[in-house]
Amino acid sequence: MTNDPRLLIDIGNTAVKIAVARREQILAVQQHAQLTDAVLKPLLQTYAPGMAVVASVRKDRETEEQQLQTYVKKILFCTPDMPLPVRNLYATPGTLGFDRLAAAAGAHYLFPQRDCMIVDCGTAITVDFLSCRGEFLGGNISPGLEMRFKALHRFTEQLPLGALTGNAAPVGKNTQEAIEAGVVQGILHELEGYIRDYPATTAVFTGGDTIYFAKRIKKPIFVVRNLNFTGLAKIADYNAYL
Repeated sequence: MTNDPRLLIDIGNTAVKIAVARREQILAVQQHAQLTDAVLKPLLQTYAPGMAVVASVRKDRETEEQQLQTYVKKILFCTPDMPLPVRNLYATPGTLGFDRLAAAAGAHYLFPQRDCMIVDCGTAITVDFLSCRGEFLGGNISPGLEMRFKALHRFTEQLPLGALTGNAAPVGKNTQEAIEAGVVQGILHELEGYIRDYPATTAVFTGGDTIYFAKRIKKPIFVVRNLNFTGLAKIADYNAYL
């Protein structure tokens, strides 16, 4: 198995996340608004990856391919039907965001032979289930932290736009506090409810808002910041010689 670094690119709805990995070891992680040559060149010059793995919510991959093909020998675009180290049992695999599959692949590598509940606290909150046999069983999607603040402001006449101050009390004593407390407490009760209802699973948390909620959850959980990139790195290994 080659030990060359791999360039891992996760293009989401609101940001582009980039990592460089050697096998499962994450060497560098960056986040940008867009994927540009100015972003790519320093990483490519520093690490000289032999392979790029791209997971994107966009259907048109021509732009990314043109950007990468000058620098990288092999470009792997992630699709629901590609060979994976986990088995996808989702009823509609074509509609499944690849970030969820990548997180499942990462959890299967880090927590082998365990039933896992994977919680990703990002733009949306996803709660996915992985069997001890490496089967992606499906999961649930709900609005994330910022989306809940924006929804309360947009769909009401008088509520202001809330924000996370980091000091949310259990009960708000003015409207701004009430919005922050309601959103934060709602998410905490939601996540703790999942942990309570599935006590036999290993709870694995990831995503940009995870650190805020993880320290407030009164249940045993594992926090893996780069779970998706760990999964993409294992997917790269799985497809390196195909």
